[in-house]
Amino acid sequence: MLAVSGWLRGGGPDPARPELAAAVRLSLRTLAQDAPGHTVEVRVPPFAAVQCVEGPRHTRGTPPNVIETDPRTWLELATGLLGWDGAVDAGRVTASGTRADLSHWLPVVRL
Repeated sequence: MLAVSGWLRGGGPDPARPELAAAVRLSLRTLAQDAPGHTVEVRVPPFAAVQCVEGPRHTRGTPPNVIETDPRTWLELATGLLGWDGAVDAGRVTASGTRADLSHWLPVVRL
């Protein structure tokens, strides 16, 4: 996360793709550990997707609770630089389903 922190705060160069991918993957893994389960699928293309949050297990087709966002928005959420409600209201996050709210589990790491 430190490798992308300057970029997230608007004061650093764009991170290299491997650094960005690593930050996204590690932060999503942390979310999955903090909120274990299979009810919500969080997608951050093109780097990763995880299932998390306790509740009914989803096994086939598109999950009923899906969250999708771009890498920068996800990392801003994961580090507390952006609030959940603000990101959803601004259209930076799409969240469908009754359990598609990560506000309780964010941030996963503070910069």
